[in-house]
Amino acid sequence: MTRAFLLAMLLAVSLAAAPNLSGTWILNVAKSQYGQFPAPDIMTRQIRHSDPTLSVSTYQKGAQGEVTTDLTYTTDGKPVVNGPTEGTAHWEGDKLVIETSRDYQGTKLTQREEWTLSVDRKTLNIATHVKLPNGEFDVKQVFEKVQ
Repeated sequence: MTRAFLLAMLLAVSLAAAPNLSGTWILNVAKSQYGQFPAPDIMTRQIRHSDPTLSVSTYQKGAQGEVTTDLTYTTDGKPVVNGPTEGTAHWEGDKLVIETSRDYQGTKLTQREEWTLSVDRKTLNIATHVKLPNGEFDVKQVFEKVQ
């Protein structure tokens, strides 16, 4: 009985461990939802994840041109600064939550991202809730792993 209990506990701990998000991810525009805003034509994310360090390099191309951003977080909830953006990242079970804020043209923009990885580890879903002084909106992004 003790042996079975120990095995069950080890299994529970391994199942509760945070997933590794490392890899190259491409946005599936058809499965994503941008609401009233235009989706980018192309978006790729290169994620390097060695908990607690998370580095994300994003390239996107769309109607407003090309943009590349490089962000670094620690997943232990410690505050970080990425250029004009301040934020934190932490795990809620197997879901990564990234909360950020910044001033944009004299107004405060805040957002909460919830990152979830599919069971087969090939799809990364990011649900983002954005708050502006004049309203709120949601964006759903679906990324597929290529490496």
